[in-house]
Amino acid sequence: MHTEQLTHRGTPLFDKKIVLFLISQNISLFGSSVVGFAIVWYITLETSSGLWLTLATVCAMLPQVAISLWGGVWADRHNRKYLIMLADAFIACATLGLAIAFLAGFKHLGLLLAVAAVRSLGAGIQTPAVNAIYPQLVPQENLTRIQGINQTLSSVLMLLSPAVGGVILGSLDIVWALLLDVVTAALAILIISFIKVEKIRREDAPASLFAELRQGIVYTFRHPHLRGIMLCFACSFFLVTPAAVLTPLLVERSFGSDVWRLTANEVAWTVGSLVGGVYVSVHGDFNDKIRTIALCLVAFGVTFGLLGVAGNFPLYLAIMGIAGFFMPVIATAQTVFIQERAEPAMLGRVFSIVQIIAASAMPVAILLFGPLADLVSVEAILIVSGVLLALTGVVYYHTQKHI
Repeated sequence: MHTEQLTHRGTPLFDKKIVLFLISQNISLFGSSVVGFAIVWYITLETSSGLWLTLATVCAMLPQVAISLWGGVWADRHNRKYLIMLADAFIACATLGLAIAFLAGFKHLGLLLAVAAVRSLGAGIQTPAVNAIYPQLVPQENLTRIQGINQTLSSVLMLLSPAVGGVILGSLDIVWALLLDVVTAALAILIISFIKVEKIRREDAPASLFAELRQGIVYTFRHPHLRGIMLCFACSFFLVTPAAVLTPLLVERSFGSDVWRLTANEVAWTVGSLVGGVYVSVHGDFNDKIRTIALCLVAFGVTFGLLGVAGNFPLYLAIMGIAGFFMPVIATAQTVFIQERAEPAMLGRVFSIVQIIAASAMPVAILLFGPLADLVSVEAILIVSGVLLALTGVVYYHTQKHI
């Protein structure tokens, strides 16, 4: 066990700094989610163009992939608390500038895309630091429960943010959604400022940015457990894409194009995730995280396959809710697994690689599965991807359990 984690022994689960950090990050997440939905819907209503939606998706995803590795190096070099605050402030300033431009009447969609790209850069810097800071705030024995609580809060916010974004966009204007994000970012920065977090102590001599970047990549892929979990991330994110992206198309083709059906499809998954987050929070820990990750992948494979053979809509929604239950379980197990095994001084760079995989696997996968859905049924794609996902879980368990 790392020295930094030993100092936490005896720290209560709901220590003041832990509570403040969870509040700050979920307030920030709420504002960002509202703006994310508002931007996509605004572009949809203004253009009805698939090209513009594709551009918006690229601008929201690609910059954070490009900056993540550098963000990981900075998270290991500098005080992670201040890096999180600076990234939040950077995003808020860009969003405030966009709001002012829109208020002045300069409502150019190109400006919206540019700010989406700037916000993505900020997220690429912030996310590795957020994931890496948890072991500095939370004792190792409480990491799983805290991550479960965080997953629960995130699920609640994912239920609320589309509704809030829709109300603001429908009743007021996108400017108010932008201003809401600025306010939530300011609150998040204020709250986290009350937390004392030391810069991580490092025993190695300072090196150049590129040298530290290379060190992080080499360290991650030479470490047998970390290499295994990265390959697991890449395969699972790729194979989860049909269920994440194509299920609205399945609902429209097989059950009807009513808006309430598409909404129910999203709500079923989110409610399942909420229940899963509560389970993780109460359960407290997973002694064998490799086994937990593998079982969740198998469960995803089975449930996604069942989505492809569900005969009626209520049964489909029930299966979708069950599938959603496993998302916070596997997300928590994977995150804590990395936090427990990576050296504290390497955590930022390790999580930057996770972010790159997470942000790039799905866009790459949709280039395959999107066109394929026009040639074969979505149900067939879900069945095949489900089988492959279950096999991924089995292979991951058998290759990792003896390391």
